Amino acid sequence: MSVTQLGMPTIGAPSEARKGFFTDTSLCIGCKACEVACKEWNSLPADKPLELTGQSFDNTSALGADTWRHVAFIEKKVPAAEPAGAEGIRWLMSSDVCKHCTHAACLDVCPTGALFRTEHGTVVVQQDICNGCGYCVSACPYGVIDQRPADGRVFKCTMCYDRLGVGEEPACAKACPTQSIQYGELDELRERADARVAELHTRGQDEARLYGRDPDGGVGGDGAFFLLLDEPETYGLPPDPVVTTRDLPVMWKRAAAAAAGLLAGAAVAFWGARK
Repeated sequence: MSVTQLGMPTIGAPSEARKGFFTDTSLCIGCKACEVACKEWNSLPADKPLELTGQSFDNTSALGADTWRHVAFIEKKVPAAEPAGAEGIRWLMSSDVCKHCTHAACLDVCPTGALFRTEHGTVVVQQDICNGCGYCVSACPYGVIDQRPADGRVFKCTMCYDRLGVGEEPACAKACPTQSIQYGELDELRERADARVAELHTRGQDEARLYGRDPDGGVGGDGAFFLLLDEPETYGLPPDPVVTTRDLPVMWKRAAAAAAGLLAGAAVAFWGARK
């Protein structure tokens, strides 16, 4: 685990209240304004030509190197009241993004320092330092980080780092017409999210739950967390994500012990042969 994650003072450690996203999927209308704003502000390339993906009206289909915000259209079959036995469709929409994990495995495995923790507590890639090794791609528990085929460099959401530096909110949150995407101090967003879930429960929406909000979770809580109206798997999210590098210290200790044993055995054999 990196020293930044352990809370030790390092360059790039948060120096102010941590910022984040709270995405309330119960308010998402699938307009994709956040996708468009993200692409426009960050000058992202266009996606592949429009084609049928088999995923309802979703033409981008997933997060990627050229899509840092992705609005999923999920059609879930549910029993209909009339006629008996018939099925209906329930629409679930959600704007997905990099989670900016508290314990970010991508930071642990990056060999060049291309990934760093900003003063806002977010995780950003410096493309001019990235060597395209792809270690962070396999380390991300959410499958967010992606490489561009042309040169192998990785790209993902920066939470509009350049906008935050001048006191502006991220482009996606600015463009969202329903306040489904909310930006602010993470502690305040968590309180707001708790109140929103309680409100939905009083309305009878017992399925409402928060995802990535818990600081005691497998990645130490997400800097971008969600209010969901169904199981995480329905949205294509892992139900119990963990920091993928959590076992590295133990693995290195075992590897070192094994190497020491081999060296000791070789030394004994060498000196035994000389005698």
